[in-house]
Amino acid sequence: MNDSSRGKLLSVIVPFLNETEILDLFFEELMVHLKELDMPFEVICVDNASTDDTYGQLLLWRHRHPEIKVIRFSRYFGKEMALTAGLDYAKGDAVILMDPDLQDPPAMMADFIAKWREGYDMVYATRCRSGIESGVKTFLNTLFYKVFNIVSENGIPYRTGDFRLIDAKIVEVIRHIREKSRFLRSLTAWAGFKSTAIMFDRPERIKGKSKSNWVFLWNYAIDAILSTTNRPLRIWSYIGLGVSMVAILAAIALVIRTVVFGKDVLGYASMMTTILFLGGFQLISVGVVAEYLGRVYREVQNRPLYVIDQSHGVDASRLPPCPNKIRNLHNGI
Repeated sequence: MNDSSRGKLLSVIVPFLNETEILDLFFEELMVHLKELDMPFEVICVDNASTDDTYGQLLLWRHRHPEIKVIRFSRYFGKEMALTAGLDYAKGDAVILMDPDLQDPPAMMADFIAKWREGYDMVYATRCRSGIESGVKTFLNTLFYKVFNIVSENGIPYRTGDFRLIDAKIVEVIRHIREKSRFLRSLTAWAGFKSTAIMFDRPERIKGKSKSNWVFLWNYAIDAILSTTNRPLRIWSYIGLGVSMVAILAAIALVIRTVVFGKDVLGYASMMTTILFLGGFQLISVGVVAEYLGRVYREVQNRPLYVIDQSHGVDASRLPPCPNKIRNLHNGI
């Protein structure tokens, strides 16, 4: 092991939601690979108010391995908030984010650590093969990354999920960001610092079912885009300008058609089509504005990002910091 990283703590953050079918398999594999790293570690498990026995099983594993720490939410707050809670209470010099479905292979942690020791502040896993069941989901997944990187000021790597290692200084930046609509993949990219990718073939899920149905994925994609950029507002402004220019040209054409050539104005059907088109365009525009306004409303409410019902092993004194007070990470001022 590299002497420079000897004694440094590794934190592994894992969100859970109804994972009883695969939980034992996950921990059996995870603990083997963590012990092979030959460095102190902690595993922070965040239970998103599971309705099965996930929480009870987590406590059993904590009884066997005190390095496992458990947080249980009072209700379901979503995966992004579960990862945020883990980051808030993680003490590691490096932090690994991963899912418990074994589609994020624990064996890759050694590769993450090796790159981290080379000086990279973030190491993310990029999928050569997605492990997604259907071709439709694969297509939509690719489409999401393309659309996101077109409209967002801070792009994210293609075919890259939450599975990654981030250095403590990036964690410190993320802990100070308390916005309610969160997309951690974009936030880690926004923070900057030196990063690199490790390519891997993502395996298919061994047991259990994905919690991501079509409705969830649609809402997740919309939240990811709108929480990251205001470019959709600008795009609709440009579209509105373009439609206005077309309307002016059409009006000029109608005047010329009627006055110069003596032809009648187009009839009822074309007029109704134009009205419905413009009405639909206006409703979509209002909807985009309303989405942003709703996010402003949530920010003004200033509610906590999550509520903890039970916790075991975490440092209760390590409270989330106040926003907008990021200290100088280079010299500690």
